[in-house]
Amino acid sequence: MSRLEEKTIKTEKIFSGKVISLQVEEVELPNGNISKREIIKHPGAVAILALTDENRIVMVEQYRKALERTIIEIPAGKLELNEDPEACAKRELEEETGYGCKEMEWLISFYTSPGFADEIVHLYIARGLEKKENALAPDEDEFVNLMELTLEEAEHYLKEQKIYDAKTAYAVQYLQLQKALNQ
Repeated sequence: MSRLEEKTIKTEKIFSGKVISLQVEEVELPNGNISKREIIKHPGAVAILALTDENRIVMVEQYRKALERTIIEIPAGKLELNEDPEACAKRELEEETGYGCKEMEWLISFYTSPGFADEIVHLYIARGLEKKENALAPDEDEFVNLMELTLEEAEHYLKEQKIYDAKTAYAVQYLQLQKALNQ
């Protein structure tokens, strides 16, 4: 055990739902004391920074019940059991936007809230977009408005807090960095 590691003594499963589960773990701290950790388990997700040939960012506006408001986001979705993240990214892009792509490249993976959740998001960039005639249908409980934004419009929506989630802010900042490096 490393000098920072917490040893799990007992795990109590509290809730198991469609997307997440919650457990409480009793842990032994590095100093020998005992504490509790509330942990959300999540299967992981993908997010797609999809760029049109005109360099517009494909986004969706979606109502988020946890926030009680709509926000503008890059397409994203939950990994199915044992699903390859790149395959999931292609599926989610098609389901949410009706687009397929010629090129899908992994950019980075990151944990969203490691203090209490194990959710990891795999961020991809998609280029060579093609509108699919018989695209996969969105999930039955998913309603989105499709948008195509310039980088400047996305930056404006960040300031207005219409883009307000980490994965989308990260994607916009990635494009800002690429633009700055190429000037």
